[in-house]
Amino acid sequence: MPDLVSAILEPGLLTSAPVRTAAVIGGAAAVVSSAIGVFTVIRGQSFAGHSLADVSSAGGAAAFLFGINPLLGFLLMGVVAAVSMEAFRIDRASERDLVTGIVTGAGLGVSALLLFLVATTKHTAAGATVTVMFGSMFAISPTIVPLVLTVGAGAILGIALLYRPLLLCSLDPDLAAVRGVPVRLVGLAHLVVLALAVALSAITVGAILSTALLIGPAAIALRWAKRPGTAILYAAAIGLTSTWAGIVIAYDSYVWTGGHGWPVSFCIVSIIFVVYLAAAMVSRDGAGRSPGTRQSRKASGS
Repeated sequence: MPDLVSAILEPGLLTSAPVRTAAVIGGAAAVVSSAIGVFTVIRGQSFAGHSLADVSSAGGAAAFLFGINPLLGFLLMGVVAAVSMEAFRIDRASERDLVTGIVTGAGLGVSALLLFLVATTKHTAAGATVTVMFGSMFAISPTIVPLVLTVGAGAILGIALLYRPLLLCSLDPDLAAVRGVPVRLVGLAHLVVLALAVALSAITVGAILSTALLIGPAAIALRWAKRPGTAILYAAAIGLTSTWAGIVIAYDSYVWTGGHGWPVSFCIVSIIFVVYLAAAMVSRDGAGRSPGTRQSRKASGS
């Protein structure tokens, strides 16, 4: 057993400060993103999650430009985007996607401008672009750990408070309205919590790849779980395991590649992708509704 552990864990892994910081921040981001991702998949709002991630990149770029905490930048821009998308809420799916696409384009345009200003004023365009878009987990400052844990705890609390009304609104909004549930307010609250999750994942795996951490574990869990609550636990476990395994592989790769190493974000996303493919091959439920939606309806008694 010791030989097996030493073969998997390269010397210095458990004592490395950057690795410990990455494990804490990445773990918090994985749990929050995977949990809210279950509702995002059930509601068919994966594109909204991707849009919030893209728009939040403008906040990350602004943080580099003005020298502020990058998580605050991602958070602020993500929440603004969430409120904007709900403010222009349209019932028809095609028009919702149109509004979301417009918001996404505007956010990416602002991000391009801010990264250009970073390049012309601070001469760190390459590093800023890579960090904002693809993450740099081993370079995260440990000083942001308290803020990450606070945001993560707030997001988990939000998920707990929203669980029942959000599930009912996701499965049957008309029934929810009849029962007096404020459907639009619940939808806005979901988007705000989603923005918190996206900000956490963006600070770890980058704005572009954060959707994989948001949607991947949730999609896998909804194939296996019979109830939404169980799916949330499965998704959190899958996201956390994938993130920590990706950190280990990325650290070990410094030895395999002669000191260069693979990006942590690539390792995490690759693990999630492989697990999803395996889950899809094992559980071929077939046509029509996704397994998660069908199970959720059954669990809610709809």
